[in-house]
Amino acid sequence: MGRKTRKATKFILLGLLGIILALIGSSLVYRAWYQHQAAKALMIRTPNGIDEAMFVPIGGIQQWITIRGQDRNNPVILMVHGGPGVTNGGFAVSFVPWEEDFTIVQWDQPGAGRTFAQTGRRFPSDITIESMVRDGIKVAEFLGTHLHKDKIILLGWSWGSVLGVHMAQARPDLFAAYVGTGQIVNMQAGEAIVYAHVLASARGMGNHRAIQELESIGPPPYKTQTALGTERKWASVLAGDKSPIVKIAEFTLLAPRTSLRDVWSSLFGIVASQNHFLGPTMEGEMMKVDLAASDRDFVIPIFVFQGAHDDFTPVQLAQEYVDGITAPQKHVVLIADAGHDAIITKSGEFLELLVQRVRPLAIQLEPTTRSAPESVSAKP
Repeated sequence: MGRKTRKATKFILLGLLGIILALIGSSLVYRAWYQHQAAKALMIRTPNGIDEAMFVPIGGIQQWITIRGQDRNNPVILMVHGGPGVTNGGFAVSFVPWEEDFTIVQWDQPGAGRTFAQTGRRFPSDITIESMVRDGIKVAEFLGTHLHKDKIILLGWSWGSVLGVHMAQARPDLFAAYVGTGQIVNMQAGEAIVYAHVLASARGMGNHRAIQELESIGPPPYKTQTALGTERKWASVLAGDKSPIVKIAEFTLLAPRTSLRDVWSSLFGIVASQNHFLGPTMEGEMMKVDLAASDRDFVIPIFVFQGAHDDFTPVQLAQEYVDGITAPQKHVVLIADAGHDAIITKSGEFLELLVQRVRPLAIQLEPTTRSAPESVSAKP
């Protein structure tokens, strides 16, 4: 009887191994097909187009940027990615329609993506928000010279919105306007709001598993990244989305123009970046962010295009922050039926806002005028 059991167990294990290998094989086949389709979508065919990818010496290391657009005379958008450590490479196809009206620049920050890989996947322990801001400013200076632009548009998403605000304050001469999305204001206050809202949603839906897990971690401040991950997971799942870990893994694996080695470096960089800026006990520099306590005077227009149902970076904090700053123009626009990823899930509406409200400032088709802050919902 024992011999038969061992034999059955062997067949079961071999069968499971076969299933795992089949899943891996099918995933790689799908990845190859997707990347082929993405490569076709990313082709720049216009005579005055631009499609460049390069390392630029900044901050003592080689930092990766890509520059893409259908017309190099268009206004330039420097996108400062989120995370920390989560580059926008996996979203390249989402921004293809933007490239008709703008030249889009993606920058892999220190500790992220190809910049991280170029350093041998060693995360410099001396990286700070301040040093990231300095590097971002150097990227903007390079772009001004390289693309022959006096000013460019600065767009910060989530973690990138922290860097973006500081960049706009430090060197407003480089930028035509700042656009934030998933705008972070105060990390600790934001997490408290998110936790209360997500727990209320779980109770309202009668999701006992969500209630149990959320009550087990308790309200912030958190002491582990696992606790924050639990909050973020249910914020996404209860909103009908995939968990952040699954989404990050998917778009990293499917990122066009990348190898599997690039994928590994990107995922490793995300972990290293978050360990650094969040900290093992959630006492890292990112958790101390409070933009409302810093300089609130801006000399360039400030826009926040935020998902109306952002359960990572609460809308109310972004609105209060913009209400409290001074700027030649300041606008908060809420994008209906969208969350933290509004820039991707509602990329068409986001583009429309950029074209209508921000592009004219960059090409100086009309004078900048002072206006009161507003909050509206973009049409779905």
